[in-house]
Amino acid sequence: MIDVNVKEHPYQIDLENGGSNAIGTKVSQLWSPRKVIVISDMNVADIYLKAVVKKLRDAGFTVSTAVVAPGEASKSIELVQTIVKQMSHDHFTRSDGVIALGGGVITDLAGMVASLYMRGIGLIQVPTSMTAQVDASIGGKTAVNLGEVKNVMGTFYQPDFVLVDPAFLTTLSDRDLVEGYAESVKMSLLAGGDFAELTGSIQSVADLKSKLVPVIEASLNYKRDIVVQDEFDHNQRQILNFGHTFGHAIELMAHGDLRHGEAISIGMVAITDRLERDGYTQAGVSDQITSRLLAVGLPVFSEYIGQDEFFDLVKRDKKRTDDRINFIGLAQVGEPIIVKKDVRKLEAFVKGY
Repeated sequence: MIDVNVKEHPYQIDLENGGSNAIGTKVSQLWSPRKVIVISDMNVADIYLKAVVKKLRDAGFTVSTAVVAPGEASKSIELVQTIVKQMSHDHFTRSDGVIALGGGVITDLAGMVASLYMRGIGLIQVPTSMTAQVDASIGGKTAVNLGEVKNVMGTFYQPDFVLVDPAFLTTLSDRDLVEGYAESVKMSLLAGGDFAELTGSIQSVADLKSKLVPVIEASLNYKRDIVVQDEFDHNQRQILNFGHTFGHAIELMAHGDLRHGEAISIGMVAITDRLERDGYTQAGVSDQITSRLLAVGLPVFSEYIGQDEFFDLVKRDKKRTDDRINFIGLAQVGEPIIVKKDVRKLEAFVKGY
């Protein structure tokens, strides 16, 4: 068990291979019998939902489900409203609960629903993707998108419990596994030390698969430490946005052709190249990042960078304050920095003139 001792709502992360087979028992140890709604997407539901629902019902829970389309389009306020209406129709009370069964879209969506229904009801996260297991399911951030602006509406809402079962990852394609690993690479570069050595030792997808549990555990421990220190993203937690300012813009411009982690991969290299060029980052760090990403087939370049739409999207980033944007970078591996840039000089910074 990994303890997440945030001040107001501490909880535990259960990292166990095959742990989802005992989901009914694990949930019943935390929650008394009650109504629960399991929120999932069509892809995950086809494989896992029936078994999860049966185990919960066998443990005494009254279970309903909400299954949405896979993909970012499901992170919408309209779907939040639809699910909340369903819960109200089914007479859910503040004593009932929400269980997220899916990847990052589902953990965000379900978290948002739980935080808003009757001003907050119980939430359990059961992440089924690499991205969700190492990042999206912990820390309490929930959000939905508004048109082309990612995560612009959201809440901070900690779960009661997170069940991380690496066995879920065996049904992912290599591409979907690897895109989640980009978030682990990000955290390892921020952390340095043994974690950075671990990702530096991974030279292929097969290598990654053989080291999944230690990678997931190191990621969870690192993010836990950051969240406990800065639960509401006022200071240190900002560093977890390394690669995301450029990456979110690239992801939106790709219209689904790039996974989230693939866009973040490109974003990490793009910002590091420019900070290294301008003397903020130690020479050679960009190469260290690139080698980790290319080893598992992640992309490191995008033609979207520098286009007019790219600049428009970056300027709308939520890390903007007045006329400045906080870019997260590395002075060196293990030493994150925040570099403030004037939005009026953004094009010069990106294009190098």
